[in-house]
Amino acid sequence: MVRDDLYITVPTLFRCPISLDVMKSPVSLCTGVTYDRSSIQRWLDNGNNTCPATMQVLQSKEFVPNRTLQHLIQNWSDSAHSPVESPPSLDQLQDLMKDLRTKTENSNNNSRTLDSLTKIVRFAKESEENRNFLAKMDGFIVTLLEFLGNAGGRECRKFDFLEEVVGLLDLVLSKFEDHQQLTKTMLKSDRDCLASLLLVLQHGRTDSRIASARVLETIANDAESKLLIAEKDGLLSETLKLITPENDPALIEAGLSCLVQISMPKRVKAELVHLGTIKTLVKLVSDSNSSVTVTEKALKMLETLSSCKEGQWEICENGGCVAAILQRVLKVSSSATEHAVTILWSVCYLFRDERAQEEVARANGLTKILLLMQSNCSPSVRQMSADLLKIFRVNSKSCLSSYDTKTTHIMPF
Repeated sequence: MVRDDLYITVPTLFRCPISLDVMKSPVSLCTGVTYDRSSIQRWLDNGNNTCPATMQVLQSKEFVPNRTLQHLIQNWSDSAHSPVESPPSLDQLQDLMKDLRTKTENSNNNSRTLDSLTKIVRFAKESEENRNFLAKMDGFIVTLLEFLGNAGGRECRKFDFLEEVVGLLDLVLSKFEDHQQLTKTMLKSDRDCLASLLLVLQHGRTDSRIASARVLETIANDAESKLLIAEKDGLLSETLKLITPENDPALIEAGLSCLVQISMPKRVKAELVHLGTIKTLVKLVSDSNSSVTVTEKALKMLETLSSCKEGQWEICENGGCVAAILQRVLKVSSSATEHAVTILWSVCYLFRDERAQEEVARANGLTKILLLMQSNCSPSVRQMSADLLKIFRVNSKSCLSSYDTKTTHIMPF
């Protein structure tokens, strides 16, 4: 067993929900949630208008010092002789794992189990080497999956413990070499791991919801796993909530990455279209405040959905969608350009939708396509642009009726 005097256990109440460190200057928002002043100030300065823990829209961005909690933290710090915990050593980690497995089997002391797990999380966060060590440790992943699989099938009485498990899985799963075995264990066993991940998506902190989306992305490594994840009741719709434009950018990125990974099967694409994904994606693409990464991933998702008839129809039916995509053809990134052009090529050239073609013309899309062809674009983008120009050349109302796509001259408009 591990000696208790080797560690200083930090009460969960003393940790900032954003940084997870002991709060130095706790302040409370109008929602009643307390954060470390520097963490919440940075959150608000980045333009966010929600409470990170509850995602409620803030009626006021003012916060007040939580003097009572600050005194409690100070008294605890003085008595513990140290406000910061040190990660366990490798020898201590081995003892912690034995302790954790014993508690898993007996499952009597949830508080002590959480303490052991929290110390392992600190160890994982310390370095890449530590994460590799944990991923290769015999029985480590299996133990975590036992915790995860047993939590989702009933009311989770220790939700903070479940969040720690999901966060730790996010840290180490990418280092686990046998992804097929991992997927089989999580998705094809009698343990309901997906139910636990869904629970975290629904009720977890921002960082825990990000971790849950990343875990789902990691295990969606073949067609069967993608379908199993997508067909879990409520999971797709809950993942879509992550990409709401008002959310934290990191949460949006994690949600988009997860959706891109699981959306390849045709049935999944159709369901995502049915759930209104395209409207949300158009909002992200249209938002001038969206980061380059978010824009790229949103366009990638639109490209994926444009490859099915339901997605093509919805893109053409959704007024302003084509125009929003055209706005991102240039001046974002080469990846964004390729995704945007592929979508336009799909709806205008393959699907031959007249509404999309007319919207391209109204939005001065032909000029952008011509400019794109004169740029240092990839061969595939150049070919798709040429195909698009052929569509508009046959239109007698277009000034391109005599344009030769082999020339490098851009005609004036």
